[in-house]
Amino acid sequence: MPILHKVGRKHIRVRLLVAVLYAFAVAGGLTMIYPFALMMSGSTKSAVDQKEMLIIPGFLSDETLLYRKYIEGLFNERLEMLRMAYDEEVSSFEKIDVPPETNDALVDSYRSFLETLEDSTVFYTVGFLRIFTTRGLHMEVYREFVRRLKEEFGGDIEKANLELGSTFPSWHAVWVDPQIPLERIRKLSTDPLVMRYRALKQDQPHLFRFYFSVEGMYRNMFLKPQYSRKIDLYNKSHETSHTSYTDVPLPRRSPGGSSLERKDWERFVREALHVMWIRADPEAVHAYREFLHAKYLDIDSVNRIYDTDHTEFSDISMPDSAALDGIIESDWTSYIRGWKDPDTGRLHSLPLEFLSIDSLDFRYRDYLRDTYGTIDQFNAAVGAGYSTYEQVRMPQKSHHYREFLSSRNSLRWEFITRNYATVLHFMVLNGRAIYNTLIYCFLAVLTALIVNPMAAYALSRFQLPSTYKVLLFLMATMAFPAMVTQIPVFLILRNLNLLNTFWALILPGLANGFLIFILKGFFDSHPRELYECAALDGANEWVLFWRITMNLSKPVLAFIALMAFTAAYSNFMFALLICQDERMWTLMPTLYQLQQRSHMGQTFASLIIAAAPTFLVFLFAQNIIMRGIVVPVEK
Repeated sequence: MPILHKVGRKHIRVRLLVAVLYAFAVAGGLTMIYPFALMMSGSTKSAVDQKEMLIIPGFLSDETLLYRKYIEGLFNERLEMLRMAYDEEVSSFEKIDVPPETNDALVDSYRSFLETLEDSTVFYTVGFLRIFTTRGLHMEVYREFVRRLKEEFGGDIEKANLELGSTFPSWHAVWVDPQIPLERIRKLSTDPLVMRYRALKQDQPHLFRFYFSVEGMYRNMFLKPQYSRKIDLYNKSHETSHTSYTDVPLPRRSPGGSSLERKDWERFVREALHVMWIRADPEAVHAYREFLHAKYLDIDSVNRIYDTDHTEFSDISMPDSAALDGIIESDWTSYIRGWKDPDTGRLHSLPLEFLSIDSLDFRYRDYLRDTYGTIDQFNAAVGAGYSTYEQVRMPQKSHHYREFLSSRNSLRWEFITRNYATVLHFMVLNGRAIYNTLIYCFLAVLTALIVNPMAAYALSRFQLPSTYKVLLFLMATMAFPAMVTQIPVFLILRNLNLLNTFWALILPGLANGFLIFILKGFFDSHPRELYECAALDGANEWVLFWRITMNLSKPVLAFIALMAFTAAYSNFMFALLICQDERMWTLMPTLYQLQQRSHMGQTFASLIIAAAPTFLVFLFAQNIIMRGIVVPVEK
């Protein structure tokens, strides 16, 4: 019985020891899984959620976080565009909250108004393009734009550049001005690339559109920078008592209030606002003709520059501000701002009483008046409580939120995949990185499986007197880091005119002392009698090497192939040093270039994509590789 108790206690101790070992193994595995899970989660991030440290992205379960990422993408991460469109003060995308409620009747009236707009592409732009603050994140609409261009030009970037008048080095670098005509410095272009962008805008759903609000621009981009973002300084200087900037009106015409309000309005219209939103009364045509007469002196000069055939200045009509371009737009802008005659010193400018603003804000209110009549009828129809139509703002925020609610699943998928799509887009369309990497890895594996086995076979088969000295020399090469030999190798390759070639990548690593040492040890384990019998049967040295030695060494050769593939695939510093021409860059230098101008999410996505090939190779040949690791050790 004591012996049985002793055996039982020993068995329990063994089981406890095994349990502890398993516990440590599981803990070690978790220490690897947790950082990898954080990296996977981080690969979906953008600026709005980059501080989040969760292994499962928060936007997958939290509607507020998902809404913030949507708004960030909608405005291409430009906070000033959000302030303009929603006419509200927001300090960051991270502090945006889901709207408390949505007035569906009001949103329906807004949607009906949008349907009445003619040539509406000039009144809005689209989001989900490229985010510059995260250094080139390619979102859904941008990827569609590039896809359309590639289909149109058959994937030929040179043909596209010739047709579009552009100079894009690759499809990854394609970009177009989003055309936001609010500030005076913005120019509306009609070049071929912009016209294709307008066609793209027409096909985008309201989920991706935001319309321009001149009132939002006036308050958030004109008044606030002058009088601080708090209303107190504005009230003090203007002798008003507004509770917020939202209460500050932007009249259609010059206001009749304080002189400072009139100065703000006039300076905003004459200097800041884009001319497409400015209108002039027909009565101002006489002053406009005087301006042209003073600037060009005779009607022939006007006809030559404007490409017209007027007989006298009285034939000239008032231009339409919404359809100007070229020299006509330049003259019209000068006339609105004020042009001083260099000969007489007289200032020619559009009289203030003839100036007015024609924005979507005013058009929306006009539409409501025409549709509902009195403000009371409008309130009854939409369930609101406005005192006047001037209080009604375009409900873009509610409109976008309703679109968001019906598209949450598609938005989640976009946010999960867009960083990966950006990285893959860069890898495929930017240079020849994938092609160069495939060629380099193939040649590296091929030469490693030829040169190293042949050298190891010679040392093992022929028992040379200096075998151990050679092995000692091969082992000594492992004592020097690769960085030590990079400069001498670079100089040798330069003298041989091999830089920026595949030879430069392959030759320095053609033979590897460590791999030869491993292979020799494996070959030494083969029975000598096997070679003697084969020689007696007439086998020459090549048959002994290829048909016998190599066939018996498949496990270790698989290990050698994996080592060669990993070394070539992960080669960065040396590949960048000897192949400085971007056309010869492999995947690692190319991804490094992307990471230098990328957001954290794209960096994580690039690391995961870069790790995938090595993982797949190991997974595909797992059994053979494990035998290649274990068998040589056992023998």
